[in-house]
Amino acid sequence: MTFDLTPTAAQHDLAERAHEFARDCLRPVASHYDQAQEFPWPVLEEAAKRGFYSPLFYRDLIGDPTGLSLPMFMEELFWGCAGIGLAIVMPALALSAIGQAATPEQMLQWAPECFGTPGDLKLAALAISEPEGGSDVRNLRTRAVRDGDDWVIDGHKMWIGNGGIADVHVVNAVVDEQLGHRGQALFVVPGGTPGLELVRKLDKLGCRASHTAELKFNNVRVPMANLLGGPEKLEHALAKRREAARSGGRSGSVTLGTFEQTRPMVAAQALGIARAAMEYMTSYATRREAFGAPIIDNQGIAFPIADLATRIDAARLLTWRASWMAAQGVPFERGEGSMAKLAASEVAVKATERAIQTMGGWGYITDHPVEKWYRDAKLYTIFEGTSEIQRIVISHALGAAEGRPPLHVDLEPSGGPLNKAFGRGTEVRTRAAAAALNMRDRVPGPVMKAALKFLRPPR
Repeated sequence: MTFDLTPTAAQHDLAERAHEFARDCLRPVASHYDQAQEFPWPVLEEAAKRGFYSPLFYRDLIGDPTGLSLPMFMEELFWGCAGIGLAIVMPALALSAIGQAATPEQMLQWAPECFGTPGDLKLAALAISEPEGGSDVRNLRTRAVRDGDDWVIDGHKMWIGNGGIADVHVVNAVVDEQLGHRGQALFVVPGGTPGLELVRKLDKLGCRASHTAELKFNNVRVPMANLLGGPEKLEHALAKRREAARSGGRSGSVTLGTFEQTRPMVAAQALGIARAAMEYMTSYATRREAFGAPIIDNQGIAFPIADLATRIDAARLLTWRASWMAAQGVPFERGEGSMAKLAASEVAVKATERAIQTMGGWGYITDHPVEKWYRDAKLYTIFEGTSEIQRIVISHALGAAEGRPPLHVDLEPSGGPLNKAFGRGTEVRTRAAAAALNMRDRVPGPVMKAALKFLRPPR
């Protein structure tokens, strides 16, 4: 059996604990941190005490072979508050990049520095985007030049979560001008390194509890040990990319790989906002009366909610599929990660907009949280690749996979030769079952029952 949506006991407990944390610790203070634009240190401290702010926690979630633990946690957390949720999970983005590029020794060194411990919290930042590039990682202009046993980084980064206040900055930079975007590498720049400048904290529309900044790297010098993967691995990768460039082939980058792996995680965050808005407007429409009846009895109110509930569940299934694929090492050859992120982010905006419309004037003011959710949701059609970028990724992937069957047909089957011969729908089983049914009037009941039991396909 390769398809089962029943959560394990551990997944069920995780979802319950995350929901309780979101309900009791995030929602009561969400409005305050949104309006004050303060970093929610007390909430991070509580998250650390509960085990939700630790590299080992994310290692366990990422190591779940079903892939479902991480999106289940993200959805519950962001159901509570997207801004505070981002503050809590932002180091996980940097950790994901470190995990893909670093040596085991570097992982052991830097992963704890991304989170710290209760009472001594630390922060991490993934510094990718730039003012000229945005979602276009091929147009990034930050450069790293080797100088003896050091690397010197110069560049300009924008929209960096935890930027400038983080203890660990994971920074991508071009190290080979001729290869361009294929010649990038990742570096660790500790907070306080000379030349690392926090230009400004950005004043944002939504997710205002999280810290987002503009950074400049002015002759920032880091040792060779801070090159993730090390010089030998970098030279090997650059050689492969040069060969691919000469032969007209394609080669990826650690930056693009990080985005593809984190898109299901971001999609689950958007689902949390969408679900919060849908639940809130449904409850309001059930209690609010107009013209002598609850407004949910009006098809103009009820039908959009029904459509949104359908779209949210569909986006969740896309997200879970992409998360399962990432956990199983199945490549996103048809843009499955981008499909999840596109569907979830777009429905989050639609759901929060409809919540405001359903509540009318009450939805437009800060007495209710839906206007905040509306502002928060818009981010998800922008960061980690805009909706337009997701559509480009999906369409290019479909073009590259032209002529190939759908994923469920293309994947290597499980179950072995016995299942192939006698599984559901096989020719042998169909003929045997037909023969048994034709003999049903001539065979005693107990014998027929035993025969049909034998003909049940193997699990």
